[in-house]
Amino acid sequence: MSDESPIDRLKSNATGVASMLVTGIWLAALFTGQDWWIGFLLFGYIVIVPLVALLFGDEDDRKEWLDDWISGQSEKTSESDATDTRDDEGPLTALRRRYAEGELTDEQFEQKLEALLETETIEHAADRADRIRAAEVDRTTGDDRERETERE
Repeated sequence: MSDESPIDRLKSNATGVASMLVTGIWLAALFTGQDWWIGFLLFGYIVIVPLVALLFGDEDDRKEWLDDWISGQSEKTSESDATDTRDDEGPLTALRRRYAEGELTDEQFEQKLEALLETETIEHAADRADRIRAAEVDRTTGDDRERETERE
């Protein structure tokens, strides 16, 4: 059996315990019809859990919360930093960024989003490619039929 006391285990799992307590309290408030549940949910996850992680969490917890807080506070990025970030971003993030920056119209964004969601997995990508090929064949075959009809 472990030599850790319950207090030691609580300290080592403080962030998880705080998250569980915050979740339990706001859920109880929600289901009992309290009006303050949404405020507590926000306060709990924006203030209480990060504070507990900073005070009692392990080094990884502290680093994660501090990095998130610092990156949220400093909006100073150079053009090279933005380029580096773009290289690391996924396709959905890149699409959202391009739309937010005004590079894409609403229609272009929706078309690209639909195509991206249809090709989420290799199977989806293969199905979409098959549908596109079939549509091209139908279009080509339809053009040939129209030409034959015009000749007659």
